[in-house]
Amino acid sequence: MKAYPHVFQYPFAVLQARGFEMKGRWNELFFNNNQPLVLELGCGKGEYTTGLGKLFPHKNFIGVDIKGARMWSGAKQALEDKMPNVAFLRTHIELINHFFAPGEVAELWITFPDPQMGKVNKRMTSTRFMQLYRSILKDNGIIHLKTDSRFMFTYTSEMVRANHFPIIVQTDDLYHSGWVDEILSIQTFYERQWLDRGLNIKYLQFVCEERETYVEPDIAIEYDAYRSFNRSKQ
Repeated sequence: MKAYPHVFQYPFAVLQARGFEMKGRWNELFFNNNQPLVLELGCGKGEYTTGLGKLFPHKNFIGVDIKGARMWSGAKQALEDKMPNVAFLRTHIELINHFFAPGEVAELWITFPDPQMGKVNKRMTSTRFMQLYRSILKDNGIIHLKTDSRFMFTYTSEMVRANHFPIIVQTDDLYHSGWVDEILSIQTFYERQWLDRGLNIKYLQFVCEERETYVEPDIAIEYDAYRSFNRSKQ
């Protein structure tokens, strides 16, 4: 992927030494337009990044993940399909504020993250991450969560409620809810696995508003009773 013009890979040492030259200037220096910028965090094979890029040619999409072997699939497809509104960034999610300026991002998609049932600080919808996301999102910036995990869905719903974030859509059974549209019906590699196992897909869309303090939900949540093919129970 080093040869791909739409893939950016910056080791942390490089960021520390000289920063990222396109921070705050993605549209100016790469996309060459003023269209809204949308990130898919933990993009895996990039199915949502490329799928959304095809559906919305008037938005810019960046898939973010640390695992290059997975990302290569979506990056290759975007290159072959000549998608000028799609790019990929290989980095840890915890470092995204090194790559994007305050108010630069319009929306975030979090698709089938590891629920991290025993490690709240690593959970991608924890208040730790909400503060990080808020640092790059526009006012009224939207977050989309799509997950197989009842634990993750319940935790995130309670976190949203505890912080009084406006909820736009919330369903614990997406494909029987009436909410499915062209966007939500894009299916990732992992989603197809969950559907094949008879699991319901959950979806939550909310506005991540600025808060002086972010409150973790004070609730006991039952762990998921199943294991992923490649995730530990904890």
